[in-house]
Amino acid sequence: MSPLRIIILAALCYILYRLLFAGKKKEKMPPRPVSPSSTAVQDVLVEDPVCHTYVPQKQAIRAAKDGKTYYFCSEKCCQTFLAGKGEQQ
Repeated sequence: MSPLRIIILAALCYILYRLLFAGKKKEKMPPRPVSPSSTAVQDVLVEDPVCHTYVPQKQAIRAAKDGKTYYFCSEKCCQTFLAGKGEQQ
């Protein structure tokens, strides 16, 4: 048998093998459901009333004025607002 015939025969055997066993794929496990806590929003962005920068609410500096809570990006913005020099909405 010539080398060319051996190569062709091997290629045909491989193709036949792939055709026969391609339909028998391994069963994949169904994807795990994503828990609501992993997709939920972790923190809310709040706007600084002085410089209008958005900061995460958990990291913001809080101050109350006239019964309303305001959030600030820094102590400087907080002091400016409480002194009455910052913008008010």
